[in-house]
Amino acid sequence: MTPALICLDWGTTALRAFLQAADGHVLDTRASAQGIMALDGAAFPDVLRAVAGGWVQAHGPLPVLLSGMVGSRQGWVEARYVPCPARLADLGAGLVEVPDPPHGFGPVAIAPGVLMDDDARPDVIRGEEVEVFGALALLERSDGLFVLPGTHSKWVHVADGAITHFSTYLTGELFAALKGHTILGRMMTAEAPSPEGFRRGVEAACTLKGPGALLARLFTVRAMGLTGRLAEADSADFLSGLLIGAELLDATRGHVPFTLVANPALTLRYEDAARLLALPHHRAPAGCGPAGQLAVARAAGFI
Repeated sequence: MTPALICLDWGTTALRAFLQAADGHVLDTRASAQGIMALDGAAFPDVLRAVAGGWVQAHGPLPVLLSGMVGSRQGWVEARYVPCPARLADLGAGLVEVPDPPHGFGPVAIAPGVLMDDDARPDVIRGEEVEVFGALALLERSDGLFVLPGTHSKWVHVADGAITHFSTYLTGELFAALKGHTILGRMMTAEAPSPEGFRRGVEAACTLKGPGALLARLFTVRAMGLTGRLAEADSADFLSGLLIGAELLDATRGHVPFTLVANPALTLRYEDAARLLALPHHRAPAGCGPAGQLAVARAAGFI
């Protein structure tokens, strides 16, 4: 197959690159730990050359589409947010071309993020919206609730092909902060996973009632350990289950079906929690990222 597009999902701590044919077939992939906050002194063009330069040497100039935090204020060139409701055509219209692309490459453009401009609860998303449109394309759907777990989990509502609203949960970052920088982490020394601890944490999330309940429940992780009600080997996964369970119950209100768009490890963890909570769900196919990038490129007339 003939390559038609180079795509990079360029985040804060890492990036993934895909060489795609015009029909969406992924011909090759590359990965790097040089996210936008981990460049180690390198310039953005240098990283692009290091990751994808071999492809243009082999196939000639190819257009390059970037998505993710590379389009933030801290990135290569800022690609401003498009407001909700946001359709695929809006992302295509919001592409920002990078001036003076590296020698040998075709045009380089960055996809915009999406803004929910709500006075009471504003929110932003950058990168995950492309994966959502990829999931819609692969599933041949135009609506649904999608969750993209991670450091900041994104719950995205789509209706009639448009992202109508979304919510961000600090679940992953909160877990890392509590485990690594609070008294709760003092007894979390075990490295082996604990399915039993995770199950108990998810079940504990079901007991949360009202604002502030999670804050009070968090400290009991320590008290349970001190009183022998929670083994040190179970405590980290108990905390993970408590946080993920609270996220799932709030985001779905206990019954709304959702689709998981995530790497295998996170997908399994969220699936386990959803099963324990009897929440209807299924997983999206692999490859939502490059499928979404190709869809954005086509919507923009970039290829």
